[in-house]
Amino acid sequence: QVQLVESGGGLVQPGGSLRLSCATSGSMFSTNAMGWYRQAPGKQRELVARITGGGNTKYADSVKGRFTISRDNAKNTLYLQMNSLKPEDTADYYCSSGAYYGGSYFPQYWGQGTQVTVSA
Repeated sequence: QVQLVESGGGLVQPGGSLRLSCATSGSMFSTNAMGWYRQAPGKQRELVARITGGGNTKYADSVKGRFTISRDNAKNTLYLQMNSLKPEDTADYYCSSGAYYGGSYFPQYWGQGTQVTVSA
């Protein structure tokens, strides 16, 4: 059973930074594709960033240049560094583990989510 546990969310002022972490267990972390999703109130869940087992990354247009996804295979941990945060980044952020093939990421497992609020 794959388990994903996010941490690092909180309240931050516009322009500030946060780093989310996702500790994983029960899977071949180093070979799995991983992703961060977010869901704002009243909106659909959207892919923020994903990283393949080989380290290839992709970002949503709305976060390019501000967010960085990374992974530490020795620690079985996924990260999302978020800089220059905007109020529209406010959402629940979810870590996922899944498969990558055909150029697409398919999440299979989910964490419980961590809340990020960007407000003055």
